[in-house]
Amino acid sequence: MRRVKIPRFSLSSLLLSEHRRVLPFMAMPRNRRTTSLRDSDSRLAEPDRIDGAGSWDAIEWTKIDQPVSRPVPHGLSDFLYEAEEVLAEGYGVLVNTDEAGTLFVTSFRLLFLSEGSRDIIALGTIPLATIEKFNKIVTKQQSGPRQSDKTPTRRLLQVTGKDMRIIIFAFRPRTKQRRAVFEALLRCARPARLWDLYAFSSGPSRFSNTNPRVRLVNEYLRLLGVESQHSSLSTIEDGSFTLSNNLWRITDVNATYDMCATYPFALLVPKSIRDEDVLQACKFRARCRLPVISWCDGRTGAVLARSSQPLVGLMMNMRSNADENLVGALCTELPGGKRGRRKLYIADARPRKNALANGAMGGGSESSSNYFQSEIVFFGIDNIHAMRESLVRLRDYLDTHGTKSSDGMSSFLRHGGWTWGGGNLSSMSASVSTLGDSGWLIHIQNVLAGSAWIAARVAIESATVLVHCSDGWDRTSQLVALASLLLDPYYRTIKGFQALVEKDWLAFGHPFSDRAGMPSLSGSSLELPRQSSSSNFPSSPMRQPPGSYPSQSPMSNQTQISNNYSPIFLQWIDCVSQLLRMYPFAFEFSSAYLVDFLDCTLSCRFGNFLCNSEKEREQYGVSDACGCLWMYLDDMRASGGSSHVHYNLFYDPSKHEGPLLPPAAALAPTLWPQFHLRWSCPSEAQAGEVEAQCRNLVEEIAELQKAKDVAENKARETIATMEAVKAEIRNEKQVSSSAISLARKANRENDIIKRAIQSLGCRIHVSGTDDCTINIESNLTNPERLTSSRSTGGSPHSYDEKMDNPISVVTLTPDDDDAAENPILRVCENLCPQRTRDGGCKWPDANCAQLESQFVGLRANYDAFDRLSIYDSYFQPE
Repeated sequence: MRRVKIPRFSLSSLLLSEHRRVLPFMAMPRNRRTTSLRDSDSRLAEPDRIDGAGSWDAIEWTKIDQPVSRPVPHGLSDFLYEAEEVLAEGYGVLVNTDEAGTLFVTSFRLLFLSEGSRDIIALGTIPLATIEKFNKIVTKQQSGPRQSDKTPTRRLLQVTGKDMRIIIFAFRPRTKQRRAVFEALLRCARPARLWDLYAFSSGPSRFSNTNPRVRLVNEYLRLLGVESQHSSLSTIEDGSFTLSNNLWRITDVNATYDMCATYPFALLVPKSIRDEDVLQACKFRARCRLPVISWCDGRTGAVLARSSQPLVGLMMNMRSNADENLVGALCTELPGGKRGRRKLYIADARPRKNALANGAMGGGSESSSNYFQSEIVFFGIDNIHAMRESLVRLRDYLDTHGTKSSDGMSSFLRHGGWTWGGGNLSSMSASVSTLGDSGWLIHIQNVLAGSAWIAARVAIESATVLVHCSDGWDRTSQLVALASLLLDPYYRTIKGFQALVEKDWLAFGHPFSDRAGMPSLSGSSLELPRQSSSSNFPSSPMRQPPGSYPSQSPMSNQTQISNNYSPIFLQWIDCVSQLLRMYPFAFEFSSAYLVDFLDCTLSCRFGNFLCNSEKEREQYGVSDACGCLWMYLDDMRASGGSSHVHYNLFYDPSKHEGPLLPPAAALAPTLWPQFHLRWSCPSEAQAGEVEAQCRNLVEEIAELQKAKDVAENKARETIATMEAVKAEIRNEKQVSSSAISLARKANRENDIIKRAIQSLGCRIHVSGTDDCTINIESNLTNPERLTSSRSTGGSPHSYDEKMDNPISVVTLTPDDDDAAENPILRVCENLCPQRTRDGGCKWPDANCAQLESQFVGLRANYDAFDRLSIYDSYFQPE
């Protein structure tokens, strides 16, 4: 795809007072910077710059005949998705908000980047597939009689979205920027081939899709009550998925899609019906969409079935035994020993007159006389064209009365008009007439009433209900899916809601490509009708200020989608939101989930909702080539955890364990503020919303809980630190007590030793350097001053077992040759009272005092003392 190069110009000379005079609706950019995104990657050379004058009409704009490709502007890559490429760009103003910026056309969306905030403006950013139509227009403002030749003009581009928004961009004249954007939209907004969609260029990425056929069979197994069995690709390939229970079975009669191209490969049918009978019965229904089971109650045997209209012919008298037998087999015996078969209701979604009119083309409706114990009911729901026109009228009315209307100048709300009041508009109130006679809420009420009626017949009467319209893929899908949502609590969970959409919308062939106006594989290339625009906007007329008039450029064109486009799926999601409002405790998902889900389907960013049938998606490998919407939504919720906005804060499954059966008086739909009013009245879309207020409270509580947890952690850490300090103090105290005890013991020992030495006639002196000096005064002619020292033998401390206080004794071993000359030995010999004159000892094994360390003392051997004879004398007379 070729990229278009658009000329760039400096805007400093344009955004002056003349700029305000010529375009009063164009606001000056906020927070002007020296380098903008529009000119950061390239600058015009000096000859290409504007030779500015006082008016745009006097400006000579540079003309570029051949557009060339160029890289992505600096800073824009942060906003682009994977494989998203920039195709064209132009500087303009978003008229809805009077905000200036740069408009980019990418391979996926129309992206508006604000000049002031440098952020993406959500209102001005819309996926290309979400654009319903767009056109360019030139308006002229009335000027004075002397300025008729210089009447200022406005280059406008109107974009109408399928998501209820109408946005308008204004461009500078003679810059060709609007033309570049418009031509890029012509090429990309409505691609002729399916492969040109962004979903294929981006690939599956990290949102890879598992096989949807596996999920469909698993849902069938759940309905049959055999959840213990799980399907896989291997079971589908070998055909071993055709399981059954006592009443129903899964058949692969349509495995190759030869019987019905718009039905799934696997069908749920009565167990008593053979595949041959199924093939025969399909011939009596339009497009071979025969009656099959969509939902069944395992307890009561009640069945919710679907099909297309019968081919009864012009005279309404055609019959089919195979079809009657198949429908009759849906009505099994009543449970609980009751006699007879259950009643059959045939719910025709169309108005009666439309059903009769289809008889001219071979269609029509059943006759109750041909089906046993049956009743025919018509719901009167209009066709796809009525729904499309109704939504267009509603969108125009909301744009007219919105705070951010597409004219950017006049608004009913801006001038003090009546507000929406939080979107509390009821179809039962008189205010419905003020919705521009759109009839949208009336259609919503009809779908809700029909679905509630079906659910009541199945839940209360245990009846079998067969639902169909003309082809059985639009109104039938709406009624069956909504009734299943009321009957089965599983479908009201996020996982069950996915299974419901994949079964009743995707598998049973709702033509999403046709209804979304996207290319399809079933036909030839899509040719877009184009027509000239009228004097006013087709969907929302420009409301001009007094003294002005619109004028159309002859080059203005309009693109719109095909006649098969219709917001059928959007309408069903709207009905789900109404049920969510009525039963806030019954649904696991929130309204925000529905909005994001609907935006994803409209954008065609993922492959789940491409093509018109399961056959097309499987035949061309769409599931393998594109990303998966369900994986994307799961990834979004995983990032936020249980507090994510997709989860309903009020969900309590215990309050609604059974079916939901709303009374008729409760089926009064209102505007869906989160979707209908988010673009035209964004403040009203959030005002008075209980869920939003509760979510804010929950977020505040969560923040307070986090702060509480942090404070508790700090408190626990502080307590642990204090306990550790206390333990250290206790240890220090014990060490200190032990040291004090040891010191006291040492003092006592020192005193005892000192007294013992002094008793020997020695005087002890301890100097300041802890040196111990002993003066020997007895029996020595020349007293010597000796300083004690440590010898090699003996132990420094010994204890007397018979005494309370231990005595430290020093020992002297005469190891040296001059031991005899040692004065200490002489002291011991002279002073020892136990020593005999011949050198012996009166006390056996006394171990006389020896020199060691600083002390001299006696070591008494009391065992030897006990062995002395009583006749022995200790002391000899002198």
